[in-house]
Amino acid sequence: MRHEYRPPQNRSRLTRRGRLALFFGTLLAIGVATLIPVLRGGEEPEKPRQLVIPEGWRASRVYAAIDTALKLPPGSAKAAAAAGGSALPEEAKGNPEGYLFPATYPVTSKSTAAGLLAYMVETANRKLATPAVAAGGKALGMTPYQTATMASVIEAEADTPADMGKVARVVHNRLAKSMPLQMDSTINYALNRSTVDTKLSDTRIDSPFNSYERQGLPPTPIDSPGMAAMAAAVAPTPGNWLYFVTVKPGDTRFSATYEEHKKHVAEFNRLRAAAGRAAPAPTAH
Repeated sequence: MRHEYRPPQNRSRLTRRGRLALFFGTLLAIGVATLIPVLRGGEEPEKPRQLVIPEGWRASRVYAAIDTALKLPPGSAKAAAAAGGSALPEEAKGNPEGYLFPATYPVTSKSTAAGLLAYMVETANRKLATPAVAAGGKALGMTPYQTATMASVIEAEADTPADMGKVARVVHNRLAKSMPLQMDSTINYALNRSTVDTKLSDTRIDSPFNSYERQGLPPTPIDSPGMAAMAAAVAPTPGNWLYFVTVKPGDTRFSATYEEHKKHVAEFNRLRAAAGRAAPAPTAH
């Protein structure tokens, strides 16, 4: 389950997983002209407010946060994104999903939705171009867009930071064996929801994001991945796992065989039943 964020109290913030995000001062130093106007003589400097974009947010939620922060009518940020202008890769086809990098952004009365969106995309491009991520992706034959897409799945599926490398390994192992990813997070994206309960009927929906029926990565990222997820995507933990299930918060079981995985799913269902919740139809990942 995802945890709620609390606004940062100083120049740096901790994400829900306790990872240190970008320093506010660093953000101000890069691309600042798009966010904060140059002050003229005699003007009092405006203290920027902070817009926090957590890891794992979908573009729709980022748009809503921008509209709220800038006091714009609902749909304004989405319209600004549709108008283009951001340095998205050609593969994105103008869709910024996965490129609205999670961080803390400064906002003033002069900020615009287009400026904030461009800044987020610029930040994502810089993160994907860092030596470790870029070199790791290249070694695996992945484009930056594929890295962002895989990282978004890892961000959605991993229960803890320690799980990210193992989840990445499951994704890579399944791709190498031409197995469908069978990730509930992609079903959730297709159905515009967030739940741990995936029914058998859900896995049969007609959608390019149905990773139960379609092989390969989803056609686009499914959320805004952070740096840890990007790093895991290009440097997965060594292992032969093909399955995993989060039995309870903080306890994700990884398995190399389906027989072992079924035992872990049974444990998951037993714990749910003990808590008075109905067990969903078991899924394969």
